[in-house]
Formats: sequence, structure tokens, C-alpha cells
Amino acid sequence: MKRIFFLDGSGPPFGHMLLALGGYLGGFDGNFLWNRIGAEYSSNVPVWSLRLLPALTGALLVPMAYQILLELGFSHCAATGAALLMLIENALITQSRLMLLESVLIFFNLLAVLSYLKFSNSQKQRPFSLSWWFWLTLTGVACSCAVGVKYVGVCTYLLVLTVASVHAWHLIGDRTLSHVRVLCHLLARAAALLVIPALMYLLFFYVHLILVYRSGPHDQIMSSAFQASLEGGLARITQGQPLEVAYGSQVTLKNVFGKPVPCWLHSHQSTYPMIYENGRGSSHQQQVTCYPFKDVNNWWIVKDPGRHQLVVSNPPRPVRHGDVVQLVHGMTTRFLNTPRVRRPAPGTASTSLRPALLSVAEWRCPHSVDCRPSDPTSCGLFPRGVVIGRVRNSLHWTVWFSRHDVAAPLSPHSQEVSCYVDYNISMPSQNLWRLDIVNRESDTEVWKTILSEVRLVHVNTSAVLKLSGAHLPDWGFRQLEVVGEKLSRGYHESMVWNVEEHRYGKSQEQKERELELHSPAQMDVSRNLSFMARFLELQWRMLTVRSDDSEHKYSSSPLDWVTLDTSIAYWLHPRTSAQIHLLGNAVIWASAGLATLVYALLFLWYLLRRRRGIHDLPEDSWLRWALAGALCAGGWAVNYVPFFMMEKTLFLYHYLPALAFQILLLPAVLEHLGDRLCRSPLLRSLFSGLVVAWYSCACHVFNTLRPLTYGDKSLSPSELKALRWKDSWDILIRKH
Repeated sequence: MKRIFFLDGSGPPFGHMLLALGGYLGGFDGNFLWNRIGAEYSSNVPVWSLRLLPALTGALLVPMAYQILLELGFSHCAATGAALLMLIENALITQSRLMLLESVLIFFNLLAVLSYLKFSNSQKQRPFSLSWWFWLTLTGVACSCAVGVKYVGVCTYLLVLTVASVHAWHLIGDRTLSHVRVLCHLLARAAALLVIPALMYLLFFYVHLILVYRSGPHDQIMSSAFQASLEGGLARITQGQPLEVAYGSQVTLKNVFGKPVPCWLHSHQSTYPMIYENGRGSSHQQQVTCYPFKDVNNWWIVKDPGRHQLVVSNPPRPVRHGDVVQLVHGMTTRFLNTPRVRRPAPGTASTSLRPALLSVAEWRCPHSVDCRPSDPTSCGLFPRGVVIGRVRNSLHWTVWFSRHDVAAPLSPHSQEVSCYVDYNISMPSQNLWRLDIVNRESDTEVWKTILSEVRLVHVNTSAVLKLSGAHLPDWGFRQLEVVGEKLSRGYHESMVWNVEEHRYGKSQEQKERELELHSPAQMDVSRNLSFMARFLELQWRMLTVRSDDSEHKYSSSPLDWVTLDTSIAYWLHPRTSAQIHLLGNAVIWASAGLATLVYALLFLWYLLRRRRGIHDLPEDSWLRWALAGALCAGGWAVNYVPFFMMEKTLFLYHYLPALAFQILLLPAVLEHLGDRLCRSPLLRSLFSGLVVAWYSCACHVFNTLRPLTYGDKSLSPSELKALRWKDSWDILIRKH
């Protein structure tokens, strides 16, 4: 409503846009903070308009259930039973009365199934007629809408595609149809069930990205290029920046991976500890980290190794793929480095030995500030992996690293990355980096601001600058570790960086340069991502973003749903005991689960007997029975089983799409049992009486739970306790 960009990992934006449309038609201006569950709505929130769509789609489930059973070939009695069950299911009513998307998702799921059944039945009578095309097209549209509301809608879409594929396979084997006719059938199905859903899915995001064009709190998850395409935020900072990175450019480098948090390459005056807690030694050089906030210490200068100047020449000399550069930290003027120190060769004169750090006499032992070992090796905490020697004419022992790369503090299999500090010793710096543009179109590609994704490969060791994602201890201010990863270990987004902020450096003097780094950059080159680039990035982020998977008071497991061992308290009146709970009709839930089991056993029994050549059902009845199971029992399975593999916080309402398919199956199983088991009029009358009694029980349960479904009646503590049929139902009882 405020046109602010947001990212929701639960699914594509179509459902949110439908709710927003209701708010827009009701005159809602978006000025309400949805930050506290149970907060009173202000007068400017058109609650009726916002709840209209979920309520309407929830109400339409009743006639759709009736139509689906009829299209499957069952009687009007069974169809009426399905509609009645859908009507008195308390959980479906509760969910459809609030601003929630489950009823919208179920509506499009059932609409896809109903449309396909209408199309399939039209196929037998009038193929390629107007109604045939209408129902086929509506099937594809409904499938795309289901996926557009929530990603779990893809389960129903795949189910419909599977059934359609089986029917198409049988169609190919129909020798009464010509080759051209068969080809036309296949092309029509491909266009309606594949092309149309794909185009509509793109359309949802196209409209979404047109609507939410302003910067918001979710920007940081996206790439720099995506952020720059939004109004405000980063776009305000980067507007008019120079496009091509040149020698002398001042840049901030953002890690493309963005996990665990978006961060920028950073350095500061502090150095790595001499010795880590595990006894390993470091280079004692200036720390290089990845910092999750914008800071002046995020600025780096791209330097030509063959020149001393730190400003952009006129005309600028652009940096290209494969060029070797040095990165100079803007505030400390120290070079980005990954140290590798050599042990002196055997027999080398002691005067030519190259000390790596400092003399032992200058080193303070971690366990005692007064530790001055005459023999360094006598100290158990002296860093491992070092060489000890005495310099000629010196009273002090001196430390050299052995021939290996200095390990990163938290990732010992990777190299440490630092900024080189000159301790007035002969330790050579290792500060040359080769630029590798990952998304280049040619080998002469120029390094571009925001658009280019680059790897920085250390020339001496072939290590790649990488974000490890580990948080450094307190000595590293809890910032993220940056390491040098061997190039041979494969490619990962954590090795890729892009220039986010960029200016052409003009100041050679350090004091003037520091002032320049503190000032905003304003140049005259603009850039915009294409729709497809933004769509693909947003799609990837939505699929990979990790929502808060912490335990919730009302979270539950899929096993709790079938037996209705959980509930959710949605609302409690601030003064009375009136409340709304997500609670299902226990009779319907138990019967639906039993009907699914009975169907599976009967289907297996019939299948085995048909294999033995015994046909208990006529071919038409068998095909109808199999299709009902494929769509209803299959719809339950594909909307339920995937939740066992999801690593996210789950709630009872996640089961409702699967429950809707179970409710459709229940009257079909009852009618089948009545037709197959009740041969005599007496048995049929008895069976009908039992079914009526069972329906009466379901209606009674609905009426009993009605106060918790609608929240329109205040109950006494004793009445509330009487409704707590299971200890796991969290019905709220006031103590006063």
C-alpha cells in the first residue's frame, strides 16, 4: 500500500496484491503499523474490505466442492455431503474470516481441479469447442494463481500436470485420431498448462515490482544493483556514480552472497592477536573483516602496482578483467594482503635470516605478563609452527614462521587476510590481486560499478578473497571473518564481490583523502536492471531466504495435524472471555483421515485382484474410482507430505489445503461403500441412517465450537474448560 519493497519467503506476491486491492478499493492509505498481534485497528483501516477476498473465496469452496464431486461422476447426494462438510468445517471458517491467504490458496487449488475435470469431460463430447478452450485455459490460470499465492500451490499444479500427462498419453494411443489431431491436442495442452502459467507468474512479479518501487527495510537482502533500482535508499547514494572502475577509484566492496548478513569489506587499526586461544599464531597484521554496516572504513582505493599515485588520471584508465591491482585501505593507507612467510634455508648465515614478527624478549606470554623465557621453547603456550633462532650479535631469540601460509583465525584451512603493517623488518608483503569478473561477456570486460561481480585472486598463492561467515571473537569486534580460499576448492557466491559505492579519487594527500572519503559521491552515470534480472534475483532470494525458524508457542509438527493435537489462539477480547481459535471439527478430521486409509486399502485390493484378472468394478467405475483417488487422495498427499521435509516453523493452518482434498474424498468413499456393501434395501436404509447420524454429530461439533470459531460470545470459565477436549488445546481462561 505504501509502495515499499518487501520480501516474503512464504511465497510470490499475488496473494498480497489481492489483499492490497481490497484495501485500495476500501480507501486504505497504508498508514497502520502491523507490528503487534491483537492490536486494535485504527479508524482508517477498512477491515471489511481487507477481509472481503478471503471470506469470498472461503464461501465459494462450498459450491466448488459440490461441483467437483459431480464432475467426478458421483451422485448429487455425495456432492451435497461434500458441500455440507466444507460448510461446517470450523478451521476453514476461521481462516477465511480473517486477513489470511489459506482460503485463497485452497480456492485456486480446487478451481484448478474443477476446471480440469470440466475440460476432461468436455473432451469426451466437444473437443476444441469454446467451452473446451475456456476450461482448459482456466485450468492453467488457476494453477498459476495457486502458485502465485504461496509456493505450496506448486504441489497442486504438479498434481494436475501429472493427471493431464496421463490423459495425454492415452490420447496419443487413440488410433481413431489423426496425427495432426493428436498434435493439436498436445500443443493446446502445452500452451494452456505450461506457457500460460509461466507468463502469468511473470506478470505477477512484473506488477509487483512496478508497485513496490521504493526502498524499504528488506533492501539489504538484495544485491547492490537491485537496491540501486529502487527509489531512495542506495539509489539516492549511488545516483550518478561513475560506471567504470579506474585506477585511483575509491570503492566499497559488498559481498554478493549476503549471508549470514549483507556486509562490506572492512579494515581498521586493530591487529590480529599475537596468539589465538588455541595456541596458533597470527601475522599480527591489521585486521580485515566484513562489516554489516556502512562505515568510512569500508572504503578502498584501487591502485596500479606500477605507479605510486592514488588518484584517477585524466583521462581515467579503466580496470579490466585479468588486470593485477593493489587495494589500499582508504583510512589507514595499508595494502590488502594475505601473508605467506618463509623459513630460512638450512645453512643460511644468521645475519641474513628474516624475522617474521618480533623478538621473544618482546613477546609476552598469555599466562603471565612477566614471562621472559630464556629458551622460548620452554613456554608451553609459545605459538606452534614457528622456527626459533638467535640473530648474530643479539641477546634475543627471534621468531620465524615456517614455510606455510598464515592460517585464518577461525578457518585454519584457509589463509589469513590482513592489511600489511611494516614492523621495520624484512617480511615481504603479498599485496597483488588479479581481477576476475565472473559475469563478464568478454575477456576485455571493464570492471563496472554495481553491475560487475568479481573475484579477487591473490597472485602469489592463488587464494580467492572470501567471506567465511564466521563471527570473530571480541578482539575482532564480532565482525565477520574474511579469508583467502584456495581457488581449487570450487566456486561459491561468498567469493564474489561487487562495487557498491564508487567515486573517482582526487586527493593525493592523506588528510584531504580522509575528508573526501567522508563526503558523499555525486557523479553523472545512472543504471537500471532489466525486469528479468530483477525477477530472477528476487525469485532466488525468496527461495533461499531463511525465515525465523525458532520455536513458537503455537508451532506444531505435521504429525500433530492429522489427529488435531494442536490449536492456535488468534484473538482474545480485551475485557471478556470471547476469543477466536483455529480449531477443526474433530468429527470431520477423524473421519477424513479414516476415509483416506480406507480408500488406500480398497484401491490396493482392487488393483491386486485386477492383476489376477478379477474385475470387481466395471471399467468406467474403476476409472472414476482411480481418478477420484488421484485428485482427492493425491491432493491430500502432495499438500501434506512435503511439510515433513521443510525446515521451517509450521502451524496448523498449513494442513488446511490438504484437509480440503480429504473432505472431497470422504463422501466419495462413503458412497462407494454404500453401493458395494449394501445390496439389500434394509442394509441401505441402515447405512443411510448411520450416515445421517454421523452428519448430525459433525453438525453438533460445529455448533459446540462455534463460539471459538466466530468469537462472538463470551463463555464462562467452566464452559471454556468443557471445550478443552484435549490437553494440548490452548484455550485461554481468564483467572478473574
